[in-house]
This record gives sequence, C-alpha cells and structure tokens, in this order.
Amino acid sequence: MGEDPMSVAFAQARAAQARGEAPIGAAITRDGMVIARAGNRTRADNDPTAHSEMLAIRAAALALRNFRLDDCDLYVTLEPCAMCAGAISHARLRRLYFAAPDPKGGAVEHGPRFFAQPTCLHAPEVYGGIRESEAAELLRAFFRARRGLRTEN
Repeated sequence: MGEDPMSVAFAQARAAQARGEAPIGAAITRDGMVIARAGNRTRADNDPTAHSEMLAIRAAALALRNFRLDDCDLYVTLEPCAMCAGAISHARLRRLYFAAPDPKGGAVEHGPRFFAQPTCLHAPEVYGGIRESEAAELLRAFFRARRGLRTEN
C-alpha cells in the first residue's frame, strides 16, 4: 500500500495555502496508489475552474489515458462544489472521501445535493467527515488571516 491519500490531500492543501490559494487539496487513487494530486490553483492560473478536484481529475485522466476513472477514488479536504461534483460524476469516480462539509458552497451533502438528483449521470459512494476538524481549522485560519489582511489595507 502506498501513501495515505487523505494525508496527500492535506499536504496539497497546505501547499496551496503557501501559494496564497484557499487551502483545499485532493488526491486520486487507483489500486491503493496515489496517481494524481493537486491543490487549488484558481489565483495562480487565473482560472475559476482550477479547483483541486478538477486538477486532480485532469491529471488522473492524463496519467491513465482514459477519461473514465471508474476504478479510482477521490480524496479531498472540503466537500466538493457543484462544478466539481459534476466532474466527479462525468469521470465516474468510484468513491468520494472528503474531510470538512461546506454548508455554503458544497453540493454533495449541502445545496443542490448533486448526486441525489435524478438527472445525475453517475453517483459515487460518498464518505464525509474524514479528519473534518483538521480541515475545518485549516480553512478557518486561512480565511481569518485573509480578513485580517483586508482590514489593514
């Protein structure tokens, strides 16, 4: 067995934070091995779609030379948004593991509950709350610091 995928996702989240991005990271596994990893890059790439999940899905599809990731699992530090849930569905990922829920922007257990919609193409098995408090604190600290920077300017 390889690296712990959720630990890889957290390492990617911390790397994203160091770049000034929202601290969200993702890892994709196949046969127990991490085959793709990414942290948010929306600011660095000037790309609103450069969420960690999207980047990891793209990297995994390239690595496997297949747009179907039906034997792969995604680990992410925050509940995916609607855009990422759509990509997860289209990639046909087998399982989704996430750390912190996102009542404001999440689309798996909150908001549109994407995978529960009758029009959803494919719904992965979903497991939430893995290292939830660690992810929530990482995000809280990041946004607390950002608010502090805004008030000083």
